[in-house]
Amino acid sequence: MATDTHVLTRPPEGAGPDWTIPQGWDGYSAADHAIWDTLFARQARLLPGRASQAFLRGLDALKLSEAGIPNFEELSERLMKLTGWQVVAVPGLVPDDVFFDHMANRRFVAGNFIRRADQLDYLQEPDVFHDVFGHVPMLADPVFADYLAAYGRGGQRALKLGALKQLSRLYWYTVEFGLVEETGALRIYGSGIVSSAAESVFALDDPSPNRIGFDLRRVMRTEYRIDDFQQNYFVIPSFDELLRVTVETDFAPLYDEILPQPDIPIATILPEDRVITRGTQDYARAKGGAAVLG
Repeated sequence: MATDTHVLTRPPEGAGPDWTIPQGWDGYSAADHAIWDTLFARQARLLPGRASQAFLRGLDALKLSEAGIPNFEELSERLMKLTGWQVVAVPGLVPDDVFFDHMANRRFVAGNFIRRADQLDYLQEPDVFHDVFGHVPMLADPVFADYLAAYGRGGQRALKLGALKQLSRLYWYTVEFGLVEETGALRIYGSGIVSSAAESVFALDDPSPNRIGFDLRRVMRTEYRIDDFQQNYFVIPSFDELLRVTVETDFAPLYDEILPQPDIPIATILPEDRVITRGTQDYARAKGGAAVLG
């Protein structure tokens, strides 16, 4: 079911005004399911001892397995009982206002297509494996589920306040590429890491990236890579603390404070940072530095 691009300017024919479409589960081919199984088996072997307990518990609770692409209706039924979330199919990347509305109402949008066999290690646009395997297990955790709903409501406000770039960095450095301190070690929970075999190793083991204690203002001013492994990872002390900071912060004055300030370049270490690992940045230098920023 993969096509060349899933970046659209308007809902395709048959989509609802909210961009949702039928998953079309019966339309997946045996090859599509085999790609899911290959990706799932690889990550299932790799993630124990690397992924957070919340993520691993979510895999079990939602019965995700090496048995083909999940049916969203069945998956949503299990997820709804746990945290009130559901998974809805979309044809690709959706506009920001649509994305935030779904999230604020505990609907997680997931692409219904899967990558080709020659794209196992890298896909520019998120597919059903990234969206469902990478994101949905964390939505089975009540605290993280509340955080993501709060983020959706915050996104709606950020659009009105002209602070989408700053808030999107919070999503990037937590939901997509976050690390958490757990039982005296670092663990991965961000979907961009847990769905990637290579970054699951790089994020924890490689000496190249910085690993820095989470600070909301710092994160929202920090540029990020969209084209390769991250040069910075931010580490939260717990999901409870992430939710607390997000819920208790009044973001309007925070935006007034940080919007006039300059962006913090990738790989910068500030004097006030809690540095867990000061990276060598050797990987990024070998690849020519940070070419694409967000």
